[in-house]
Amino acid sequence: MKTTDIKELEEIARRVRIGIIESTYNAKSGHPGGSLSIADILTVLYFNQMNIDEKNPKSNSRDRLVLSKGHVAPALYSTLAEKGYFDKEELKKLRKIDGMLQGHPDMKNIPGVDMSTGSLRTRTICC
Repeated sequence: MKTTDIKELEEIARRVRIGIIESTYNAKSGHPGGSLSIADILTVLYFNQMNIDEKNPKSNSRDRLVLSKGHVAPALYSTLAEKGYFDKEELKKLRKIDGMLQGHPDMKNIPGVDMSTGSLRTRTICC
């Protein structure tokens, strides 16, 4: 069900930010600044705009998000946990051996991630 109440979306975005801070703090690494800057956008996409179902994350009729800036994975993970794709406790294991959340989005091991991505870079092809 889509959330249309602005106050409710603001509260969800606040919880997403808490997840970002907790996950990067526990990991002792990550990019909290970039992740925090996209929290509102991901909240609106996942809770108001996108056609998705956390109970059926591989549905053929779902909308898909490609997060090309993979360094903001903590924001995506926190949003997915808030939406119910996986337990929020998993956020505490960001970048840990016993956790499923890597430093960049991984579509093979994380429910709700549609494309594995990494850091953005410019490539030059020369003769």
